[in-house]
Amino acid sequence: MAIAFTTIDTEARKAIDFTSGDTVRVWSKIEDKGKFRLQAFEGLCLARKHGTEPQATFTVRKISNSVGVERIFPLYSPMIDKIEITKRAKTRRSKLYYIRDKAAKEIRRKMKTIVSIGKGKKLEVPETVTEEPEGSEE
Repeated sequence: MAIAFTTIDTEARKAIDFTSGDTVRVWSKIEDKGKFRLQAFEGLCLARKHGTEPQATFTVRKISNSVGVERIFPLYSPMIDKIEITKRAKTRRSKLYYIRDKAAKEIRRKMKTIVSIGKGKKLEVPETVTEEPEGSEE
């Protein structure tokens, strides 16, 4: 006799076919003042771990207010309402952890261009101190 502990359809979750590199939108239930509401977290799937086992997880990364945010979701969590695949991508790796460094390098490169633009401007300094030419001592 099997007892159902969760209210989710495990076969439907197992059938969701997304891999690392896909852009997914995860609708998670959030408790707010005794009520539940749905909140979407859309980003790039960096990794899927443990396949379709009960402990299976997937990592999603998004950029929010120019800060990278990552969340690890359990695949069979009852707090996840649905998982939508918004964009598919072909990747050559199963774990895309290098995206973290790539994004950081890109931000640093943008910061350098902002700083170099600031350095290119000439500041006008009022001439309050007059210098005498060398060798004009009496």
